[in-house]
Amino acid sequence: MALHPTVAAVRREVRRSLADLDPGAVVLVACSGGADSLALVAATVAERADSAWRVVGVTVDHGLQEGSTAQAARVVDQMAALGVDETVTATVRVEAGGLGVEAAARQARYAVLEELAQRFEADAVLLGHTRDDQAETVLLGLTRGSGGRALAGMRRGFGPFRRPLLEVSRTDTETACAVQGIEAWQDPHNDDPRFTRSRVRHTVLPMLEDELGPGVTEALARTADQLRVDMDHLDDLADLALADLALAALTDPAPIAELAVLPTAVRRRVLRLLALRAGAPAADLFHTHVLAVDALVVDWRGQRWIDLPGHLRAVRRDGMLHVERSGPAAADADQ
Repeated sequence: MALHPTVAAVRREVRRSLADLDPGAVVLVACSGGADSLALVAATVAERADSAWRVVGVTVDHGLQEGSTAQAARVVDQMAALGVDETVTATVRVEAGGLGVEAAARQARYAVLEELAQRFEADAVLLGHTRDDQAETVLLGLTRGSGGRALAGMRRGFGPFRRPLLEVSRTDTETACAVQGIEAWQDPHNDDPRFTRSRVRHTVLPMLEDELGPGVTEALARTADQLRVDMDHLDDLADLALADLALAALTDPAPIAELAVLPTAVRRRVLRLLALRAGAPAADLFHTHVLAVDALVVDWRGQRWIDLPGHLRAVRRDGMLHVERSGPAAADADQ
């Protein structure tokens, strides 16, 4: 009996994403109980037959909703019924701080998934983001003026993480679940207008589709793919430029003269890397920080220092750019 086209599409993308894994590889699949991640679990289990992958289903309980523990237990039962080799429930504590609930939950989720990947010696951790999620991410980045990195959307892979379903629509995952008799959970947060992504999903994108015609979602996702190639190339050039600086240690100062001659796009990426390697948290390091540090290099007018997240500051001193811990006293400016 032929597979339903949506089931076949999900399986095909999983197969492509994991084509490089050896037989017996350990694959973790993150599952919230929604249609996207349940379709991903089902496809991964189905595609392991020839490769004998060990599939571990993981659900993360953020504790943000009443009944979250019961929902996590339900997801575990569903993953077991779909045929995963092992199930795991991870409970995390979400502390919003200055990030907001959505960002803090995401940060906690990725942290615990990385821990589990190490514990299970996983070869891959699969995430169920779809083409619709990619389009929403691009649109959010555009409205926030977040630059090329945000417009390039979500990466298909980074570290142990892989996103096999970025070519698959949310409608397809919902249909794939329905035709396989899988009952997907509808997360109330996804419909809550207090959350920005929910408003983009249910109001902004449908309005754009109505006003501009169908295909906006696909176009936004396609834009991300096109920009990602450019962003990755520039990031590679920045890595090479940073290596050429031949710093003895990650926290060593960098020579202003060598930084200044780099192309602007590469130089600013190098400055971002210098801040990250000194300990600046990526989630809090914004483009405005990088621009301010860049001015120390190419538009220096006696600025004493630039405060950076993570209790750091960038200082121009003796012809060198220092990224160092903030102290009670300001450093002397370059003369």
